[in-house]
Amino acid sequence: MSLFVHLFHILFVGGLFLYVGILKTKTYPPVFVLCFWLGILIILYHSVKLFIKWKGGKSFWVNLIHIFIIGPLLIYIGYEKEKTSRKYFEILLMLAFASIGYHFYYLFL
Repeated sequence: MSLFVHLFHILFVGGLFLYVGILKTKTYPPVFVLCFWLGILIILYHSVKLFIKWKGGKSFWVNLIHIFIIGPLLIYIGYEKEKTSRKYFEILLMLAFASIGYHFYYLFL
């Protein structure tokens, strides 16, 4: 993966997920809208990437995680906003640590 992808996931994705996961219902309201549309964009983007990889016989597990876990979670949190249950914010927080850790590790390999 490229340096840009790793830094993007460490700084932007990890930062956003930490922000929403820590503040939970006290998150600045426009950030919920960002989460909603980001979730839709993630599903669309990784669906196209999955189709391309599938035809090429490449590994596609990362795309499936984005399509079936990350995208829907962001859409749900963005849709429910302050009414989102605590467990979904905690899942987002775990994904923040996973994203930061995974990309920080592979940044140096």
